Amino acid sequence: MVFFLTCVGLLILGYFTYGVFVEKVFGTNPERKTPCMTKEDGVDYIAMPTWKVFFIQLLDIAGLGPIFGPILGALYGPSALLWIVIGCIFGGAVHDYFSGMLSVRGGGKSIPEVVGDIMGMTARQTLRVFSIILLLLVGVVFILGPAKLIANLTGVNVQILVACIFLYYFLATILPIDKIIGQLYPVFGALLIFMSVGIMAGLVYHGYEILPNLDFTTNMHPGDKPIWPLLFITLSCGAISGFHSTQSPLMARCIKNENRGRQVFYGSMVMEGIIALIWTTVGLSFYNSPEAMNAVITSGSPAGVVNEACNTLLGPVGGFLAIVGVVILPISSGDTAFRSTRLIIAETFKMDQSKAVKRLLIAIPLFALAFLITQVDFKIIWRYFGWSNQMLSMMVLWCAAIYLARKGKIHWICSLPAAFMTAVDAAFILQAEIGFNLPATFSNITSVAIAIIVFALFIAKVRPETTVDGQLEFEQI
Repeated sequence: MVFFLTCVGLLILGYFTYGVFVEKVFGTNPERKTPCMTKEDGVDYIAMPTWKVFFIQLLDIAGLGPIFGPILGALYGPSALLWIVIGCIFGGAVHDYFSGMLSVRGGGKSIPEVVGDIMGMTARQTLRVFSIILLLLVGVVFILGPAKLIANLTGVNVQILVACIFLYYFLATILPIDKIIGQLYPVFGALLIFMSVGIMAGLVYHGYEILPNLDFTTNMHPGDKPIWPLLFITLSCGAISGFHSTQSPLMARCIKNENRGRQVFYGSMVMEGIIALIWTTVGLSFYNSPEAMNAVITSGSPAGVVNEACNTLLGPVGGFLAIVGVVILPISSGDTAFRSTRLIIAETFKMDQSKAVKRLLIAIPLFALAFLITQVDFKIIWRYFGWSNQMLSMMVLWCAAIYLARKGKIHWICSLPAAFMTAVDAAFILQAEIGFNLPATFSNITSVAIAIIVFALFIAKVRPETTVDGQLEFEQI
């Protein structure tokens, strides 16, 4: 229990120390008008209270990822806890902060447009493709996942539940953000807090030994899957996740003051890290061995672990409420995943979204395509989601590093985690079956070499930009 509380304490400390440092490096301007003031349209650009913006951001990013990912990450052993703490403070929260604040500075633009403004048209087009594919995968995963959870709970046919979730997503995608998302998310946030605190309290109440094995030197995965790079691909939400960068612009359009950026973007990621710590701890404490947990996962999905843990630790009523909370998490990310996709497509084709008919022109074919993707095996979707997700996080971190370097600011807060994720992504695609299927040793050495080369090119090529009078320009992207 002491180690778990230490991990939680480090995340909170990271928010009040490293988070403040990151904020100072970026350089917020409380006098600068935010997009909700300069572009208010009653649909996507709407000023909302900071507490509500925080909860929406948290629920946008905290889908099945910080539950399913940590459960799968727990198979590798307690090293998953270290990855969450280090990855969240120095990678994920920095990634989320810059994706949100660069969007604020860019007038609320979606992440492909932000990256394009900084890195050029090739990067813009690449991010457009990556973001749309990723968001579609997220939306589909967050349809199938909660549908299966509800089906296990109620016995209702999965296809009926899929149709109901599809309908909700469609409405949440086309209606003004304050009509459904802005009204429901505070309630969803209460369920999220109950579920997270309740499941941990249940472990303690029932006398489970918290984290009985803290051997960080041993890979405990029953399938002998290597920690590098698979842990860093599998356990993304809670540590670092590219998906978050597609969600941050939604709240960049609603935040009232730049000084609230750390609370909304960095803070929500720290909170997600705490959720991930809880579910990793459940995986490492509730079952006697990784083999026992893996048997449950293999027979279905990580949803089986959620179902067993909630009902055992919290009883029928508490288990029901906790599972409802787990269902809400992915649904509250799936709806905004489709909303973000609509906005990215609209920005790509310069389609005004203030009128409902224009939103429908994008939403109808978008959901038709999503329905076709639901017919693909869930495990295949999740496998491609993991790599695409971390590729996006890498590209956004490099974008932020270039922005800082051009402004003459401390870029290593972004360039170092960007280089790390470059190595992770390269190692995975080189040795994975869905990639080049090369030997692990060769892939790992090559991936490190690739990361070093990319970092060296960044150092050599990116220089501070100056204005005609020789002064550095700090305000504009």
